[in-house]
Amino acid sequence: MAKYMYRTKYTQAGLQGLLREGGTGRRAALSQTIEGMGGSLEGFYYAMGDDDLILIAEIPDEATATAIALNVAAAGALEVSTTVLISPETIDDAVGKSVTYRLPGAE
Repeated sequence: MAKYMYRTKYTQAGLQGLLREGGTGRRAALSQTIEGMGGSLEGFYYAMGDDDLILIAEIPDEATATAIALNVAAAGALEVSTTVLISPETIDDAVGKSVTYRLPGAE
């Protein structure tokens, strides 16, 4: 399973729901959503700044991660941006690979 970071912003409707349910209520609901898709919620943080809520989740595959983001965003309470997280071990594998690449305009 891969790890994903969902960066979100609340809409007005989402903020109204947050005020009714509270932070722990929303954490329980989103955890249930992710677990229902075969994943696990590893981090759930409210933030001040560009994002209102950041989730770190382990998700079975890209299609499932995409389905979660699409359906949460379509519900209208959150705007969602998804980032695939890369482990240090994956970076080690990547730097060990030889890549042939030509710069634009170079011969």
